[in-house]
Order: sequence, then C-alpha cells, then structure tokens
Amino acid sequence: MNFLVPLARIKKVYDKDMERKVAVTGLGVLSCIGQDINTFWNNLTGGVCGIDYITEFPTEELPVKIGGMIRDFNPELFGMDKPFIRKQDPFTIYAMASAWQAMNDSGLVSGENIDPKRLATYVGSGIGGFTTIQRELEKFMEDRSGKWISPNFVPTMISDMAGGQIAIKFGAQGSCIDIVTACATSTHSIGEAFRAIQHGYADAVIAGGADRCTIPIGIAGFANAKALTRSEDPKYASLPFNANRSGFVMADGSAVLILEEFEHAKARGAHIYAEVVGYGSTCDAYHATAPRPDATTQAECIKIALEQAGFNPASDNVYINAHGTGTHLNDIAETLAYKEAFGDYAYKCHISSTKSMHGHMFGATGAVEAAATVLALQEGIVPPTINLDCPDPECDLDYTPNKAVKTELTLGLSDSFGFGGHNACLAFRKV
Repeated sequence: MNFLVPLARIKKVYDKDMERKVAVTGLGVLSCIGQDINTFWNNLTGGVCGIDYITEFPTEELPVKIGGMIRDFNPELFGMDKPFIRKQDPFTIYAMASAWQAMNDSGLVSGENIDPKRLATYVGSGIGGFTTIQRELEKFMEDRSGKWISPNFVPTMISDMAGGQIAIKFGAQGSCIDIVTACATSTHSIGEAFRAIQHGYADAVIAGGADRCTIPIGIAGFANAKALTRSEDPKYASLPFNANRSGFVMADGSAVLILEEFEHAKARGAHIYAEVVGYGSTCDAYHATAPRPDATTQAECIKIALEQAGFNPASDNVYINAHGTGTHLNDIAETLAYKEAFGDYAYKCHISSTKSMHGHMFGATGAVEAAATVLALQEGIVPPTINLDCPDPECDLDYTPNKAVKTELTLGLSDSFGFGGHNACLAFRKV
C-alpha cells in the first residue's frame, strides 16, 4: 500500500494563497503588575516592578523568598461563582479570569455572532494544578489509605482543565487543546491557534496559558535546579541581559488572546489590535534545561516567523519581546539567535524583556508577553527592560534599558524558549 501523499495535495495544503488572515480581537491579562489590560500596560510602560517578598506562606526554610504573586484578587469580579472557585485549582481560576476579560473585550458571544462549533480553545499550562498536587500529596503522606484524597483531585490538577472549563463557560464547541511545552506553552498555544484559523479549522480561538508555581514545592524544585535567583532584594532581582543576573524570578499569572479570522472580525465591527502574521516552532534537541549554546535552532524558529511575516529590513521597524529570563545561558544564547536571524538588522531592533517587571510566569509568560507585544504595536511604545544598569558585554543589542521608548512600530515578535528545548516565536503586524 502506498502511503505517500501526492505532491499536488501537499502544495495545495501549504499554498500561501489559500491561507486566511488572522486578527487579535481580545486581550486579557492577570499578573503581579496588573489584573486588567489597562493597568498591566500602564505599569509595563511605567517600569513598575511587581516582584515582592512572599507572604502567602512561610519562607524561612526556603532558599528563595521573593516572587511575582497575584494579590488582592477576587475571582468573583471575573464571572466566577463561589462553588466554582472552591472546586478549582488556582491556575484554572487564573486562566478563567483572563479568558473572561478577553472574551468581553472581543465582543464574541457563542451562538450569537459566532458558530459555537467554529469557536475553539487552545489554553495550556506548564504544570497544571500544582497547588492541588501539593495539597493532596500532603494528605496522602499523613494517611496512606488514600481515603482523604479529594474525588476532585484528578479533574482539578490535570493541565487541560483550564481550557476545558473555559470552553464550558463560553460555549466553545470547537477543538479544545492543552499544549504543554514548559516556558513556551502559551506561545505555542497562540501559534497553533493561528494555524487553526489560517487553515480553516476555526473562525476564532480562545488562546493562552496560565500557571501558579510560586508554592513551596515549586520554589524548592526550581531553586535546586539552579534556575532561580537567590537575590534578597525583590526590586533588583529579575535582571535580564544584566551582567549581575543570577537566575529568573518565579511569578504567577495568566493571559488570553482572542484570535479571529480577519474578515469575520471586520464583518462584526470588532476592534482589531494587530494581525498575526507568523509563527515559528523548533526544538533544540540538545539538553533538558540548557539552551543550545550556538543558538542555531532558536534562530531558525525566529527566521520561520520572520519569513511568514514578510519582514522587510528597508521598511519595518521591529519590536521584540524577548524571552529574557535573566539566566546566564539564556540571555547570551538569545542574543546570538537574534544576530543569526536578523543579521546586521539585529542592532536596529527594539528589544526588551518585560520579565524584569512581572517575572517568569512559566506556561503563562508567552501569552502575557504576546499581549505586551500587541499593545506595543498599537500604542507605538517599547516597554523597557528595567534594572539594566550593568549590561552584559555579550548582550550588546538595544535592550531598551530602564525607560520606555516611543516609536512607530510595524512588526512585533514575541519568542519563548522552554525546558526540553522547546522554541516558539510569534509575529504580529500593526494594522
């Protein structure tokens, strides 16, 4: 039996002329620097740091005592009732808060202005119900019979539950897919949602991610893996591209973008923030936690997104929201990747790591940074990399130190590089 697909069929599937345009029509963010998109953006451009001392649980015996926590958060303000809140892990509640914001922002209503079967959900999590796992394990260690383990344990902790609950809430009957690629999770979620609309599998997608990792076992695990900074000053701890950097700062949060077929959005009079124009995805195939040091695979990921976006060095003014974790290996490799992908134009790019303000939200961080990229394009403002007072000589590109820059941008990139060698890059174009 011949399983080979005819060449003509392959050409038809990947014929760019057959691709549909994709718009961003809704944004929702929950972070330590803002629980709505306006507050988030104002603090981002104002250089406000949301990292602080952890007071939610004892830290005396832990090696790290700072994080980007979600505080003064009331889920009921985001369309959730008390029974739902009691039953769900924080990561699902965070995801729902961002989805509620984004759907309201977009004006999409399933069954009214979009076919429920054409509305999909691509919401991922790097870990899932971490809080639930820790709580139930503690109970099990006290009584190995397991009789005190919650019957809701499994459906609460599994990472696909955020997307599932969002689909239930908003009547999204299209595909519901949970992507898990560590720090690249929500960048991949948005990228795959982009492809789904491009190729006609959906008319709109609720896309993003959520994580709540700043719990004792999460801090211990990441700290022992030598990924977290041991800085005791929360306002000078997340130091991307700084020679003084010593690791990332763990943070919690979520973000959701509503992607929608362009003509569908126009026909209903939706506000269009930007057009999604490119998506690259590669794997380092190198190491479980360290990035490929020659940055060839990371650069290839960026090149793919740039090619799809129709990047023109003669006319484009580019902003890049960098992965910029503040780890020694990542920041150097990422700088090399930009130079490899852009050539000499890399020195003309406006680049920043907003993790300097909101920390590293693991599976949520890519979507948060994608939202920041879209807003940068719309507003013509490059958010800063704060705390960049001692640039690493090996990180010699324009990383927008300390103060936001006003400039008319045409193309925005947001890239994420996750544990396991997962690389993803999104490209957005100003409309």
